[in-house]
Amino acid sequence: MGSWHDARENRWSAGRWPRPGVARLLLVAAMAALLPGFQAVADETSSEEDHDAAGPWTLRYQFEDGETLYMQVRHRAVSDTTIAGTTQSVETSTDSTKVWRVSTAPEGGVVLEHSVDDVRMHSRTSDRGSVSWDSRAPQPPPPGYEHVPASLGVPLSRITIDPAGHVLGRHNLRPIPESNSGDLVIVPLPSEPATIGTAWEVPDEIVVEVPGGPRKRVRTRLRYRLEEVDDGVATIRVDTTVLTPVDDPQLQARLLERIWDGSILFDIERGRVLRRVTEMDRRVIGFSGPQSSLRYRAEMEERLLR
Repeated sequence: MGSWHDARENRWSAGRWPRPGVARLLLVAAMAALLPGFQAVADETSSEEDHDAAGPWTLRYQFEDGETLYMQVRHRAVSDTTIAGTTQSVETSTDSTKVWRVSTAPEGGVVLEHSVDDVRMHSRTSDRGSVSWDSRAPQPPPPGYEHVPASLGVPLSRITIDPAGHVLGRHNLRPIPESNSGDLVIVPLPSEPATIGTAWEVPDEIVVEVPGGPRKRVRTRLRYRLEEVDDGVATIRVDTTVLTPVDDPQLQARLLERIWDGSILFDIERGRVLRRVTEMDRRVIGFSGPQSSLRYRAEMEERLLR
């Protein structure tokens, strides 16, 4: 039987007072008259600052019709597969520019049209060497990357969301692989105002292809937690829990790339995700015989450019 493991002074310089007299009495009287009012203003300002520091905060997306968002995406992954004493390593790296074009949905919410402007890809296997391609260069793609140019600069999908990031509809315009770590701009937000420590959960379902067998639907749960708010930017932590019992090592191996944890930076005033980092390091044993193992390590960063 296989096993599945996680591998993760405000100084007041006292000047000399004037000699006792009318001037000093007037000054003292003036200070006595102003001090209560000043204290009231100070108390009010302090109260507002304390409220801002403790929340609650309402987290909502704020996109404008006709706006275009550009994201820089960086992905690195290494997989080590061992079967019958032989190990093969595969390293991949991808850097791309993701684009989201915003329009107003007739039924409410906003429509986000997703495309990719450019991509730099590199892969290396322990037994076959390296292959690289940059879509901005004039050279045609090498074998294995022939399908990529057709997916650049064209709409790939349209997603309709509400201000809290709930998906109201999705239409894939071209065949695209399932996202291994969600989409940057549609991180679901809490329905109610949140304070530090507020957590919210979102159910999800992953469809896994198993060679020689039927598709398997696996229920998961994404748990988000507001960790801190600093200068108007919220830090949100997210982790994934698999709810469906998964005992088959082959199925576990197919799930490795789809179960992720990470952190998100959300600009509360601007109403958008600024940065997200996800990472994983997991291993499956016994997916292809008792002496087989698969370890998958990956990290991804998505950063809002403008």
